[in-house]
Amino acid sequence: MAGANTLEITDGNFDGEVINSKQPVLVDFWAEWCGPCKALGPVIDEIATEYIGRVKVGKVDTDANREVSVRFSVSAIPTVILFHKGQIVQKFVGLRGKKEFQQALDKVAGAAK
Repeated sequence: MAGANTLEITDGNFDGEVINSKQPVLVDFWAEWCGPCKALGPVIDEIATEYIGRVKVGKVDTDANREVSVRFSVSAIPTVILFHKGQIVQKFVGLRGKKEFQQALDKVAGAAK
């Protein structure tokens, strides 16, 4: 479930939306059955709205998109990975607060300008 400004990222569009993106990309790996993932969802959607034009924000349903989940060694969810220029900048495993994401994004988004 993605918000209005949150991309739905799949095995099929991952490279185009994330790896080849000119902007930093924050990707939330989640699943429908995961309680902490559901708690994190509104935070991810808020970040997507707050960082429009500076950072892309998307979600990968790990049940439906196993290929990309395996590719980036996502073994626990929620896992949120910040990518920039096709590389992993930071990986957050478990439920985290909005401030942690904002600090990482501000560092990368500021450098990306």
